[in-house]
Amino acid sequence: MGDVLVSEAVAGREMDALRASFDVTYEPELFKNAQRLKELLPAYRALIVRNQTQVNADLIAAGKKLSVIGRAGVGLDNVDHDSASKAGIVVTFAPEQNSISVAELALGLMLSLARMIPAADRSTKGGGWDRKRFTGTELFGKTLGIVGLGRIGFLTAMRARAFGMDVLVHDTQVNPDAFTVSETRSALVSLPELLKRSDFVSVHVPETPATIGMFNDERFELMKPGAVFINTSRGKVVDEEALVRALQQKRIAGAGLDVRMKEPPARGALEEMDNVILMPHVAAFTEEGQDRVVTCVCRDVAAVLRGQPAKNFFNFPMPRR
Repeated sequence: MGDVLVSEAVAGREMDALRASFDVTYEPELFKNAQRLKELLPAYRALIVRNQTQVNADLIAAGKKLSVIGRAGVGLDNVDHDSASKAGIVVTFAPEQNSISVAELALGLMLSLARMIPAADRSTKGGGWDRKRFTGTELFGKTLGIVGLGRIGFLTAMRARAFGMDVLVHDTQVNPDAFTVSETRSALVSLPELLKRSDFVSVHVPETPATIGMFNDERFELMKPGAVFINTSRGKVVDEEALVRALQQKRIAGAGLDVRMKEPPARGALEEMDNVILMPHVAAFTEEGQDRVVTCVCRDVAAVLRGQPAKNFFNFPMPRR
């Protein structure tokens, strides 16, 4: 029997420490072969994944000896945590370790679109010197609408404040007197009001039945013609066809996307637009952020395997099977 099966690229000092203390099978491309993963899993006590491995009920049922599933990241939409909990398996994750990285990218996308940095770079490298064409806009004095005031939304709001932006927030789980609202000096408003008043809209919500497709034609229709839309949360939150229509019809001015409905996406209209910045789901991928994530998950997996409680658990700290 092995100890830990790693089905995606999870590397760093703490992974090295885990491999020194336990029997670890490291196959970073294993997520591409669901059948082989299912065949291997029964021999292991722990599984570590990122966001590509689909840890569904069928796979969890195959893990007869599993004590812990470690998700190297914040989202759990690729892990059937209900099935894991019913089986008594601890689910650990990194709830806030990469939050700074994501918040910084959200601001980076806003700045890049406000100052047309990618388009200006391509034009200048091509021999152009069109200063008038690349007259941008400032973030200072603009209104940022943040949809989802969790850890990442909060950090994004704080950084936006440093740029002199006004902040509106929509989050049905947050009270008007919450610390995150008062600390960011933001106004908690309805989603329609936020969309109508914001110059920039940044999305920071999880993928749930309630959020899938929440940004559709109706929602984009509410936004200002000069507004910019940023999504560093989950791709399925946005109806991409509706976003394309909003951009083509100039109902909004631009968009920055780190996540897509399907990853990797097929090439389409978004890839052809100069006022759209596309990233390959790398908001959390900074050296510092990933070091914190890997450290968090590997230490929790090691703790559970040693009979100790996990610290960053989603369901319960110790196995119940």
